[in-house]
Amino acid sequence: MNHDSPPELTALNPAYVITTRIASALGYLPFLIGAGALEVAQLLPPGSFFVPVFLLYLFMAFVVPKRKYGHWGYDMGSDRLRIVHGYMFYHDTVVPFGRIQHIDVEQGPIDRRYDLATLTVHTAGNHNSTVALPGLLHADALAMREAIRAAIRADTI
Repeated sequence: MNHDSPPELTALNPAYVITTRIASALGYLPFLIGAGALEVAQLLPPGSFFVPVFLLYLFMAFVVPKRKYGHWGYDMGSDRLRIVHGYMFYHDTVVPFGRIQHIDVEQGPIDRRYDLATLTVHTAGNHNSTVALPGLLHADALAMREAIRAAIRADTI
C-alpha cells in the first residue's frame, strides 16, 4: 500500500443529508419562534427580526447539511479506522484498532426512521478519546463494529 497517497474515502449514506436537515430544522425552530414573537411585539419595523432570522434558519437547516455531508468520509482498513471531516476546520483522525476500548452503535429517533446509525469508538487516552462516525446504514455500523471487534480479538490471541 502506498502511504503517500491516502486511500479513497467512503462517503456517508445520502440519507444523512435528510436527517441532518430535519434535526437542524427542529433545533433552530425555537429561534424562528422567538423572532416571530419579537415581530408580534412590534419593537422594531416589520421584518426586522423575522426576515433575517428566517433567512439564517433556511441557510442553517437546508444549505449547511448538504455542504457538511460533502466533507465527510471514512476508510476502514484491516487495522485502523480513518475518519475525515470538515472544510474550514479539517479533521483527519486515524484510530488504530489496538487503542479501541469499546464501540457504540447509536440511533436517535430521526436516524431510526431512515435506518441510519452513528458508530462511536472510545479509545485509551484523553485526546480524541471518543470518535464518532455518523450517517452509516444501521446494518453497516453493526458490521463495522463486529469487524473491529474481530480484529481486536485476533490481535489479543
